[in-house]
Amino acid sequence: MDIDVLGELAVRENGVSVTPTAPKPRQVLALLALHADRVVPVASLTEELWGQRPPRSARTTLQTYVLQLRELISAALVHDTPPDTPPATPPGTPSGTVAGSGHGTVRGGRRSAKDVLVTSPGGYLLNTSGGTSDVRTFELLAGQGYRAMDAGDFAGAARQLREALALWTGSALAGVQSGVLLEMHARRLEETRLCALDQRIEADLRLGRHRELLGELTVLVSRYRTHENLHGQFMLALHRSGRRSEALEVYQRLRAALVRELGLEPSAALRRLQRSILMAHPEPQLEPAPRTGERLSRAG
Repeated sequence: MDIDVLGELAVRENGVSVTPTAPKPRQVLALLALHADRVVPVASLTEELWGQRPPRSARTTLQTYVLQLRELISAALVHDTPPDTPPATPPGTPSGTVAGSGHGTVRGGRRSAKDVLVTSPGGYLLNTSGGTSDVRTFELLAGQGYRAMDAGDFAGAARQLREALALWTGSALAGVQSGVLLEMHARRLEETRLCALDQRIEADLRLGRHRELLGELTVLVSRYRTHENLHGQFMLALHRSGRRSEALEVYQRLRAALVRELGLEPSAALRRLQRSILMAHPEPQLEPAPRTGERLSRAG
């Protein structure tokens, strides 16, 4: 099973979509997909679908949604490995076990929908049988990029983080009607994307790609009007491109937005950057930036 959630929800079995169009079953599949190969408690699914006031028929209705998902999975499994050609299993794998999962039983070499969407004590589990997940791939590539940053390999970091960010095709779980749990997961995923984006831009700045970043940063600061790191990076890129007055204007717009929307002044790091640009200090070598907290550097 292959799962994509970094954009439109897309779940495929044997290359065939098993993503329902009905909103409620789509919600169920989205929550199961985010916790692929792990049991999602019935209580969590109920909270996602109906909040704190589920109907009396909640459990029965949830079972109906699971049945609808299994019907889609069954149709996709028609394309599964024929019974007379059992799938390869690693040495020592017990006969009848789905390789790589530990969940579900293969009957005669072919899986059933219940082997894929597994009923477990207290909940349900989506068994991917070692398939792909764009979230897992993103986290793997982003982690490699962060380690490259820590090691001072800015070219490698920029490459790995750019590859990770390319997995995003839109907002996480786009097109899914979200309850409290899916909204929380979508916000978390967006924060991980912003963190990777921030570090990729940081790596590009350290590689002297300030002019190439100007167009991208122009769009980003318009979208994230109070994001200090992105504004600081935009100021630095403008200053290094010989556009000092525009860099100072970016600071003033950010300050106005922070005061108006949040009642806050810019951080000490951003104020230092603004003063450094204003006074045209010689620019020191940039210090390694952490992935949280202050990342801004002096400019001159």
